[in-house]
Amino acid sequence: MKIRHVNNGVFTLIEDINETLVPAAEGFYWIDADVEDLAILQPLFGMHDLAVEDCLSEEEQRPKLEIYENQYFIVINSIRFDDEEIFLRALNIFLGRHYIITITKQKLNELRSLKPILWEQEVNRPDYFLYHLVDIVVDNYFLVGDRIDNRIEMLEEDILMNTKKSHLNEIIGLRGEILWLKKVLGPQKDLIATLNKRDLKLIDDQLQKYFSDIYENAVKIAESFDTYRELMGNLREAYQSSISARANEIMRVFTAMTTIFMPLTFITGIYGMNFDFIPGMHVRGGSIILLGIMMVLGAGMLIVFRKKNWL
Repeated sequence: MKIRHVNNGVFTLIEDINETLVPAAEGFYWIDADVEDLAILQPLFGMHDLAVEDCLSEEEQRPKLEIYENQYFIVINSIRFDDEEIFLRALNIFLGRHYIITITKQKLNELRSLKPILWEQEVNRPDYFLYHLVDIVVDNYFLVGDRIDNRIEMLEEDILMNTKKSHLNEIIGLRGEILWLKKVLGPQKDLIATLNKRDLKLIDDQLQKYFSDIYENAVKIAESFDTYRELMGNLREAYQSSISARANEIMRVFTAMTTIFMPLTFITGIYGMNFDFIPGMHVRGGSIILLGIMMVLGAGMLIVFRKKNWL
């Protein structure tokens, strides 16, 4: 657990957590904690049992805002994409008048990225800290969306150039990840809409228009993932069309080969019959002549097929 006093974006480490119980003359306190620290934090800051239970739960939490007497409990999901799987990490936030507590189970890049922004913007209030944090979390969805878009383009190119069975597993896996994430985006969008429209006493009224901008971005993200879902459907159709085209191509080659060998089989069938007299059977060099005829016949049919683009 790290305790910082933030004043105009400048951080000062605090050793004694009891100092955070009293509002600072200027600025606010940011407590960056793990779930194990809740045993210490809960009695000091009067955290509600249900909020603590949500932080400790192993189950995935939906983004939400819960309002208690002296603090807000906010859950928002951070996102990460490693080209194979999308990961969501719950970011639990307790917002008070003179403090903000962030609780995570894993270290999040968003919290590291936030520090220079707080310094640049000279942030002096916990609600403005909350705004910048939510803004970074939402912006990361755009970055993940761009990577998903690139992944879809690469899959499409690979399928058109060289279709493989493994492509179907990639399509199904990525489509499942997109559908799953789309279900999460709904509650997250509702959370941001609440921060934007609802009258919240711990959030400055001047932040409403800023949260409105974040809400517009959240709507764009949701629309983007609708598009990705449709693209994955088109990608699966392209895969199936490519497989069908390859099967038709193979069948055309086999059909042409069968057609070429039919007259050759007919000739060998005649000369393979068990009769005493067959024309040319006893002609000197007859077998060589017959093989030549068969080669000329096969090559001639192959040339005809090539000219007609059947092969």
